[in-house]
Amino acid sequence: MTGIRRRTVLAAAGGALAAPSILAAQGQRVLKFVPQSNLTALDPIWTTAYVTRNHALMVWDTLYGLDERFEPRPQMLEGHVLSADQLHWTFTLRDGLRWHDGGPVRAADCVASIRRWAKRDAMGQRLLALARDGETLKALDDRRFEIRLDRPFPLLPFALGKPATPAPFMMPEQLANTDPFTQISPDSIVGSGPFRFKRDEMVSGSLFVYERFEGYVPRQEAPSQMAGGKVAQFDRVEWQVIPDAATANGALMNGEVDWWEQPQVDLLPGLRRNRNVVVEQVEPLGNIATIRFNSLTPPFNSAAMRRALLPAIDQGDYMTAVMGTDESLWRRGVGVFTPSTPLATDAGLEALSGPRSIEEAKRRLAEAGYNGEKVVLLAATDFPILKPMAEVTNDVLKRMGVNVDYVATDWGTVVQRRASKEKVENGGWSLFCTGWSGLDMLNPAGNLPLRGNGEQAWFGWPTAPRLEALRDAWFEAPDLAAQKQICDDIQRQVFEDVPYIPIGQYFQPTAYRRSLSGILKGAPVMFYNVRRT
Repeated sequence: MTGIRRRTVLAAAGGALAAPSILAAQGQRVLKFVPQSNLTALDPIWTTAYVTRNHALMVWDTLYGLDERFEPRPQMLEGHVLSADQLHWTFTLRDGLRWHDGGPVRAADCVASIRRWAKRDAMGQRLLALARDGETLKALDDRRFEIRLDRPFPLLPFALGKPATPAPFMMPEQLANTDPFTQISPDSIVGSGPFRFKRDEMVSGSLFVYERFEGYVPRQEAPSQMAGGKVAQFDRVEWQVIPDAATANGALMNGEVDWWEQPQVDLLPGLRRNRNVVVEQVEPLGNIATIRFNSLTPPFNSAAMRRALLPAIDQGDYMTAVMGTDESLWRRGVGVFTPSTPLATDAGLEALSGPRSIEEAKRRLAEAGYNGEKVVLLAATDFPILKPMAEVTNDVLKRMGVNVDYVATDWGTVVQRRASKEKVENGGWSLFCTGWSGLDMLNPAGNLPLRGNGEQAWFGWPTAPRLEALRDAWFEAPDLAAQKQICDDIQRQVFEDVPYIPIGQYFQPTAYRRSLSGILKGAPVMFYNVRRT
């Protein structure tokens, strides 16, 4: 990219080379951040995109927060009381909570928010399945609400505090009453978190601005990942969307931006050599890469068609394409649950770890009755992690003899299009690649692509009754040993139903100026407690 083009991009993004931005920022503490992609969807319940979740972590808050041990601690709550039979929960909001428009946060807001979230989330759906009809969630007064269940659900505080998408963000009642399958509009965003979204400064594809909310009252506790005190140290945070990796790299190296969320792997050596830049792995659980199928429309509405791909998938090929040859940055032999965690298992993993064979995949494809139908592969070419996943998938499908329509587009368009249930000839899709935080994939409760509940499932909408029955059994398991046995069965069943294919685990570093401190480890991108030293 030429110097002229580079300056143009940074100016459009509100970068340091734009003189008006310098003048506007005088006297302010401003953090300039390059996100993983453009922010095309602003509703964290409607989409599971992590860029949207990270935006929501600034604007909204949750009832609980997970600490560094992944244990839930009260966040918006003062606390809760649980009845002796573990069926009746009473929650009390803490004092001083206010929305960005000045109104108080009420129990009725929380009830509406939980109801909306629960219809889209795997753990929320479990909550609804255990609910007592008609009296499940109810506001008792402005600060207290209750949840009544038919059976115990000890994971409830974890569910109401997890950052896994969709996370249970609390919204004003009017906003939370929006149909969960309909996006809220940017103009209607009202949060209660440490930062206020500046809709009037939003330039889609270029700039998103957040300012410190003076009315936010942080907990008087030390921060611990998602829990504890959330103190906004910057007056203003600017998300500068810079799709070109070389441009983002130069901006960070030269101090024109402060933080680059996901630097491209081949640029890491140069960043590490810069004494003013820190390159760091902040999420020890990494990310699980996946291929997701559309199980509603041909040809992948056939489980036999989905299974046909298994012999052709080489996790090593995928991870080398994504993260390079440094195997400290990735792992193969990855199944349904996050490796090196209690429920990870080798059961059934021979489907991906046995001998790889395109010829075997072709044979299975023919047996499944494939007849040259067009397959639409959505490829996020502006996302350095996801683009090579799509490229490897495209190559595998073509070598198998599949008629592939490789739709090269931006991640924001993928996020929008994957919500379509139309046939491919009407703007639908067949498959796409994405990554999940290892925290999301620890167990059957939070593993969203594992769900097999048809049109209520995550994008792709598989129907898998056996998987659903095993998941329900896991919730009822009396101890870890029983949970492990069920997870063995779940993984074997996944390679029969194939709602998705795990294609490896990768560890994406982040990079920031050495002048920053307070970036929390083991958690999503969070901007509270970050300061300039």
